[in-house]
Amino acid sequence: MAGTARYLRYILFAFVCIIVIFFISSSSSGPRQHLQSASDILKEQSSKWRGSDAQTPAKADAEKAGSAATAHVRPAAATPMSATTPNLKTSLPPPKADGSRMNATFVTLARNSDVWEIARSIRQVEDRFNKRYNYDWVFLNDAPFDDTFRKVTTALTSGNTRYGLIPEQHWSFPSFIDQERAAAVREDMRERKIIYGDSISYRHMCRYESGFFFRHPLMLEYEWYWRVEPSIELFCDIEYDTFRFMAENKKKYSFVLSLYEYVETIPTLWESVKGFIKEHPEHIVENNSMGFLSDDGGKSYNHCHFWSNFEIGNLDWLRSKAYVDYFDHLDHDGGFFYERWGDAPVHSIAAGLMLRKDELHFFNDIAYYHVPFTHCPTDEQVRLDNKCHCNPKDNFDWNGYSCTSRFFEINSMKKPEGWEKQQ
Repeated sequence: MAGTARYLRYILFAFVCIIVIFFISSSSSGPRQHLQSASDILKEQSSKWRGSDAQTPAKADAEKAGSAATAHVRPAAATPMSATTPNLKTSLPPPKADGSRMNATFVTLARNSDVWEIARSIRQVEDRFNKRYNYDWVFLNDAPFDDTFRKVTTALTSGNTRYGLIPEQHWSFPSFIDQERAAAVREDMRERKIIYGDSISYRHMCRYESGFFFRHPLMLEYEWYWRVEPSIELFCDIEYDTFRFMAENKKKYSFVLSLYEYVETIPTLWESVKGFIKEHPEHIVENNSMGFLSDDGGKSYNHCHFWSNFEIGNLDWLRSKAYVDYFDHLDHDGGFFYERWGDAPVHSIAAGLMLRKDELHFFNDIAYYHVPFTHCPTDEQVRLDNKCHCNPKDNFDWNGYSCTSRFFEINSMKKPEGWEKQQ
């Protein structure tokens, strides 16, 4: 019996060994195939989001030539003044909303040294909004962008990134400016400690944002823009397409913060505006927002303006004859250099006079920060619904130096419950 039991154990052990060997043999190709499939998926996703490392001959030629070509159907306008280079990402994932995108882009004016500040802004915009839509991003600079700037920004964005060089004539003193007079103004403002008062580059930036960014060849392809500055913060999720909202509701300009401009920087701006109104009355529309800009029917300027470091707007309006005539008039009056006119009051006055009140929009649900001001929705339910992390005590809307209350009043809008507690 003992021998029989021993034989049975041998047979059972041999049978188990055969089963184990069969299992290992039959499954040896399975894991390899699975790992290969996972690798392929990773490569595919990398190609979709960051662009393939391998360039097609056409793309390589385009980059060598500094071409402004993009993945869009319409080609960029050719120009001898501008050097532009695309960073194209192939097979971008479709928007997750309604399956289509507007003809829109983010636009940022930045220097190479701004790379880490703009990286923070991109991360905010992508996480809170653009990961759902994958809109393009246009970067503009008065000097060529370096490799670090390109690599960092391309890695962070979900849409195509495009890099444009600003033409020298758009970032320099125009021929009609008296250089000695302009230098004397800068010295006077330096002595009076007026913010950016002695800065030449700041004046070039304000003039460029006022009259030229929308005419850059890269921007000519688009109908809508969202301006993004370095070191901003978005506190709430944005679950809808803001560009589509603007189009479907016939809006042309929008804001999240408004305030009074420094009086010392624009002493003659309104006189220049009044000269434009007299010269071009045809450009001033009925039912405009003069009440936001003036307390006496247009005789004087109350200095209210929309803070233009955030704005979503219509590029066709900025490229219209009305706006270009307006900018040209202001430009030749010289206030960008003889004073220190900012693009914020320039844009705001144009929007207030040349657009109807119902074409302007306050994005209450886009909670936003740019040093030193914060827009945080007053309504608690808005903050909860949109996963906001801003402190409502920081909200600037109803502060005495804010002009948002005036915007509500001229548009007969009901202020949110609790606004009085934030004054």
